[in-house]
Amino acid sequence: MSRPWSRFVARGAAVALLSVGVAGGFYLSEDRESLRTDAGAQVAGSVTQIDVDYRQEQQVSRQVRAARQQAAEVRKRARAAAERARKAEEAARKKAAEEKAAKEAAERALKPYDGPVPASCKEYGGNRKTGCALMIDAGFKIDQFPCLDRLWNKESGWNPKAHNRSSGAYGIPQAVPGSKMASVGADWETNPVTQIKWGLGYIEGRYSTPCNAWTHSQNKGWY
Repeated sequence: MSRPWSRFVARGAAVALLSVGVAGGFYLSEDRESLRTDAGAQVAGSVTQIDVDYRQEQQVSRQVRAARQQAAEVRKRARAAAERARKAEEAARKKAAEEKAAKEAAERALKPYDGPVPASCKEYGGNRKTGCALMIDAGFKIDQFPCLDRLWNKESGWNPKAHNRSSGAYGIPQAVPGSKMASVGADWETNPVTQIKWGLGYIEGRYSTPCNAWTHSQNKGWY
């Protein structure tokens, strides 16, 4: 091969190689750009997902706070309702106790004697008339009543609520303690009939007659 031809072949080969290099560089440049685009898209997608997750987390937190607040309100209303129920029950018990006390007080209220009154007792009045009638009914003679009248007039003035604080004596016959008269009736605190019946029974059992009791009271100062 001649020298000129050899140089021509060499130049052609160099141009071919340069063309291949340029083409390769172009394709490599496109691949790098494609890679950069794909990476950017991946990063953008990741950021968007993080934002979505954050928003969902915030929404869940708000829902939890709202549920807790609602539960607190329910507990508060339940406590208020329980307190109202307790007060209503307490008021009902108090009212029932007051009604019971009023009923018992009414039962213990002064009750007039509605039994027969002998003609010999009609000259007396009030509890003295009742005492006279009950004394006759208990089997004593009318001549015993002046003694009984003096005895209980001295002890209590025939007052069914007379109370001696020093001795604890109570009622018309001045029973010591007054609760002894409960053996005759639960209304012993206020009912003169109950008190007189008990007093007559006490006199009969201890002194036989009102006049004997009155004599003892004069001698000893008590009966």
